[in-house]
Amino acid sequence: MSDPLKYFERIELQDPADVVIQQIKELISSGKLKPGDRLPSEQKLEERFGISRAIIRRALKRLDAYGIVKTVPQSGTYVAGLGVDALAGMLANILELEEKDYDSLVETRYALEIYAVELTAANISDKCLLELETVHRDFSQQVKRGIANLGEDLVFHIKIAEYSKNAILKVLITLLASDLIKINREVEEHLGKKNFLKRREMAVQEHENILNAIKARDPEKAVLAMKFHYNQSQEFITNVRKMMQV
Repeated sequence: MSDPLKYFERIELQDPADVVIQQIKELISSGKLKPGDRLPSEQKLEERFGISRAIIRRALKRLDAYGIVKTVPQSGTYVAGLGVDALAGMLANILELEEKDYDSLVETRYALEIYAVELTAANISDKCLLELETVHRDFSQQVKRGIANLGEDLVFHIKIAEYSKNAILKVLITLLASDLIKINREVEEHLGKKNFLKRREMAVQEHENILNAIKARDPEKAVLAMKFHYNQSQEFITNVRKMMQV
């Protein structure tokens, strides 16, 4: 008798925030939500989804960072002018690059991230600094709970680009950061969640070093901290990808 275990499929547990994000994206893609439409309140979304408001808020923060929605204080959250179809198309084109082009993509993203953190360390306001600290704290708490999701990690980088006060930098880094999503999912599948989480724990500390340099308004230290973080991340991914090809 053959082993019945082969008939079972692995169960992939999703972060509830990812489910919320996916539903909102699908509603925009299908035209049921249009640019300028206001989303239901956090309370109504909480009741509809049957999950905590903290998860709803986390999902909306990520959608806002990606430029898919725009949160207006004392007003609500609205669908942004850039449709998800357009954004998804641009991301798909990036992720389909050939291997040699992927290397160029990594180099370009590196240069943009370094420039963004240098500008942000020199120009960040107290209000934006508090927001960045909140994003970092959210990422740290997720990792402590054993969640290796890249969402909060990416938001940290996108927020740094936003606070540089260079709108083009934010758009480019948002698009180029998408390569992390596909590659890291492949890496996590290969290593397993436990081993992948160890790298996320290191990333939390590296983010904290970047944050501390920004808090000190020290562009030089911020650049060094970002370079170290980026090099560590790329070395980790490169080594695992080599293992996957063996």
